[in-house]
Amino acid sequence: MEKILIDFLNGQSIEAYKYFGAHHIKFKDSDGYMFRVYAPLAKEVSLIGDFNSWDPTKNKMQKVDISGVFEIFVKDLHNYDAYKYHILGCDGFYKDKQDPYAFFSDLRPMTCSRLFDIEKFIWHDKNYMNKRDRCFNKPMSIYEMHLGSWLEKKENRIYSYEEIADFLIPYLKENGFTHVEIMPITQYPSDASWGYQTTGFYSVDSRYGNPFQLMSFVDRLHKANIGVILDYVIVHFAIDNYALEKFDGSNVYEYNNENEFSQWGSKLFDLGKDPVRSFLMSGANFFLEYFHFDGIRFDAISNVIYWGGNTERGINNGAIEFLKRLTYKLHEAHNSCMLIAEDSSSYNGVTKNVESDGLGFDYKWDLGWMNDTLKYYAKDAIYRKYIHNQLTFSMAYFYSENFLLPLSHDEVVHGKGTIINKIFGDYDSKFAQLRNLYTYQFAHPGKKLNFMGNEIATFDEWNENKSLAWNLKTYPKHDSISRLIRDLNLIYIHEKAMHFEEYNPLHFQWLMADNADQSIYVFQRSYQDAKKRETLVFVFNMTPNFYENYDIGVEEKGRYKEIFNSDKDVYGGTNQYNGLPLKTEIGNCFNKPYKITIKIASYGAMILKKVVKLTGKKVK
Repeated sequence: MEKILIDFLNGQSIEAYKYFGAHHIKFKDSDGYMFRVYAPLAKEVSLIGDFNSWDPTKNKMQKVDISGVFEIFVKDLHNYDAYKYHILGCDGFYKDKQDPYAFFSDLRPMTCSRLFDIEKFIWHDKNYMNKRDRCFNKPMSIYEMHLGSWLEKKENRIYSYEEIADFLIPYLKENGFTHVEIMPITQYPSDASWGYQTTGFYSVDSRYGNPFQLMSFVDRLHKANIGVILDYVIVHFAIDNYALEKFDGSNVYEYNNENEFSQWGSKLFDLGKDPVRSFLMSGANFFLEYFHFDGIRFDAISNVIYWGGNTERGINNGAIEFLKRLTYKLHEAHNSCMLIAEDSSSYNGVTKNVESDGLGFDYKWDLGWMNDTLKYYAKDAIYRKYIHNQLTFSMAYFYSENFLLPLSHDEVVHGKGTIINKIFGDYDSKFAQLRNLYTYQFAHPGKKLNFMGNEIATFDEWNENKSLAWNLKTYPKHDSISRLIRDLNLIYIHEKAMHFEEYNPLHFQWLMADNADQSIYVFQRSYQDAKKRETLVFVFNMTPNFYENYDIGVEEKGRYKEIFNSDKDVYGGTNQYNGLPLKTEIGNCFNKPYKITIKIASYGAMILKKVVKLTGKKVK
């Protein structure tokens, strides 16, 4: 038995795709494709396709291992030839199944697997890959997007991966985003699932092109110094009968008990089965290895940790073991890739390493921050003083994990309203508070993520069948939000105090955390190297009140320069900003030794910067 098969059966393989599936090879001096499929309880398996007129009697597959591996070599096949497996299951029924390891598939509503030789793509991103790391001490501002609805369809045709790249790269560069995260592009049948109910876990979504076109998409983004993150599903799969569902007449991939079906009506992967573990680990590794993705965001991890995502049902110990194995092996193979958990649970140690009994992810979505923050901004400003701690609470637990702050697609669908629509107030105050909210997101420690459309303040909920309302860019109020996001990204990238060692509590300090009556928050973040110390002070006014002369307490004496103010006219504000450098005065203000007198606009947010040059003797 080959080692790769042994590893697969023991749940240790991250390269199962090299053994299973359809591979272009030379075999006994003939050129063709070797097909292998795992169907442990199948009575017989045939290969059917265009090449044999879909006749199951012509290409019977041989069972080559007692574990249930069937294989066949067929000569003279070509890229894009259609095929399936014709399986007589242990239940006595024949079914025609897609290849679970197919690299390409038919465009819906067709359901065949398609041959594709994925070798020999020519990459141009060596310099980028050599410098790549997990961004712990680097800025990471992610633009989350759905490829099919970002741009308006052209002659009722979806843009290809390469065509999207033509528009996406300059847009991301212009707006200062460091990474793009694409919603799932593994083959899925229903547009309405957005890719979260998959049928082909190795198969590149044919809506946008073939595997080489996706590789080209990533390659070009890398050449532009933009990272690419893939959204990938390991929780469940679509129930379409041509895919994984009861693959050989038995529950090969799904649970065979009350946990068979998920809350979404799909089938749950049985993460206690070793071949299933190898299948999913290899799927993630496949996209890291062959497509050079810089990270993978794993969906719905709380539903992996707990049975049905319900803490009352307890921890799924088999799934916990799987997660640890997944992250450990992927990091071992790709030490510069990022593994991100979309986890809404309070499970401890999601981003701690496996050796310390953690789950081994690099980052975790801070869904608590997202929920508390959006609830706060949805409240009438008059009543915000009663929920003041909703904005301070996040820092009480922030250092327990490596958090990422998401304003994602989940928040702008299904009647939830878009980000700007969630905010309380009239038209003008919504925009003022939106500017405040985005400033708060960038000021708060943690990596950043915004879903497409957030940057143009769209009032329309996201619809996978419609493009973004790009005409909003012709309206100054909306275009000014784009300018604000761009400038916040540029400041975030430039100011090390906003991203260097941000998971170290020594670099964050509240300066005014308890001023509930006025709903004003002030905190500082700092950075220091051998030559200088930089301190940033962030001020947020959560009410429509305007303050001409307002004192805030600071720890450090000196001059502070305002480097950002959300009320500037270029962002759609009224220009109530602080122009000249602000000098500290001695005075006890909120228990701080110094104070600064500033102007604070209605719903204003600002960033003040103080730089101190360091000598070997003393601080000047």
